[in-house]
Amino acid sequence: DGPSHRTEAIANSFMLSVDGAHGIHPNYADRHEEAHRPALDAGPTIKYNANQRYATTGVTAATIKALGKKVGIPIQSVCVKNDSPCGSTIGPIMSTLTGIATVDLGNAMLSMHSIREMCGTKDIDYLTLLIDAFFK
Repeated sequence: DGPSHRTEAIANSFMLSVDGAHGIHPNYADRHEEAHRPALDAGPTIKYNANQRYATTGVTAATIKALGKKVGIPIQSVCVKNDSPCGSTIGPIMSTLTGIATVDLGNAMLSMHSIREMCGTKDIDYLTLLIDAFFK
């Protein structure tokens, strides 16, 4: 007996866990790592966390970066500082429950979860084009 259809499907699957990402705030730039400061209107942001609050791995990030490069979409990255608390997404839960390779990404925004949340309008197009390219 070979692998089951489910096992094959999981091995050949890739999940996009799409949510928002905390963009660099001009008044609180010190809360971001130097090399991880996602800007508004600069492309979708891949999210990393050493404590596995996000499901992104080196392989899944490289897959999305390669896709972005192929279709001309800028890709940013963010890794929350170790001394800062961090939220999570459904990515780690879904990846653990299903075994499907997953990347957490989203558009940078300011004032997440507030009534004045804002994002870059170009990022909406960038993320839509990236997801569209992913499914082609």
